[in-house]
Amino acid sequence: MRPSQDNSSHPVFFILLGIPAWEKYHFWITFPFCVMYMMAVVGNITILHIIRIDHTLHEPMYLFLAMLAVTDLVLSSSTQPKMLAILWFHAHEIEYHACLIQVFFIHTFSSVESGVLMTMALDRYVAICSPLRHSSILTTSVVIKLGAAVMVRGLVLVSPFCFMISGMPFCPNNVIPQLYCEHMAVLKLVCADTRVNRVYGLFVAFSVVGLDIIVISASYVMILRAVLQLPSGEARFKAFGTCASHIGVILALYIPALFTFLTHRFGHQVPHVVHIMFANVYLLVPPMLNPIIYGVRTKQIRDRVIHACSGKDP
Repeated sequence: MRPSQDNSSHPVFFILLGIPAWEKYHFWITFPFCVMYMMAVVGNITILHIIRIDHTLHEPMYLFLAMLAVTDLVLSSSTQPKMLAILWFHAHEIEYHACLIQVFFIHTFSSVESGVLMTMALDRYVAICSPLRHSSILTTSVVIKLGAAVMVRGLVLVSPFCFMISGMPFCPNNVIPQLYCEHMAVLKLVCADTRVNRVYGLFVAFSVVGLDIIVISASYVMILRAVLQLPSGEARFKAFGTCASHIGVILALYIPALFTFLTHRFGHQVPHVVHIMFANVYLLVPPMLNPIIYGVRTKQIRDRVIHACSGKDP
């Protein structure tokens, strides 16, 4: 057996336990996880392919959707293959640097996903509340700049997590009682004062999520006000249904993510199994649902999927 600690201050590898106390169910839990991951991969690749080949979809709404699809693919693929290997093949070891890379990708692209959802809410607000100015406000260059800003924000805010952890000494214990490497789970194994890391983590979480939730909430409030003024009851019902599905997917990201974040710090009485399940929901469910809610439910993309499946040209 390989030594768990070399001569440096960090372990050679970590042990990801999976779902403690549920080991006998690991084999069966893998199946729904695998199905959701495959749905996320197939759905998001399909969305990207359709947007790429159809030049009529090179508009702000669909460009943001393409950004969301790429983010979902990276976010889900950064965790799910290793999770499936743990649950199915008992491959519990993860190399130290691979663990830090996983921390980086999970938190960077969680931030990017939140930012893209915010920009999509802004796009819908402009499209519904100022339709005549939509094309002049959200040009292709503006969309690219917004996407770049969201990406840079994630990189700049999350990178310090990994740099700070990499320079800290670790305790002999190298066991992480989860399915993947997450910042706070790794930080708990550090044998040093981690107050700066914890404060910085709180700052990043509340500055990113706080800003995005405020913008998203304000956008949908304005959208709903505009919807209530529609003369047709059928149009209002359809618009409410679309807004409700969008808000449902947004909540599926934020509620489990905030629950996971807060229970790591304050929820010591929360059963560990509950914590782990919530920690996986926001990495599995939104990437699976986003192609359906934002993609297939959109008429233009739905029509192209139907034509592609039937082998006919649109």
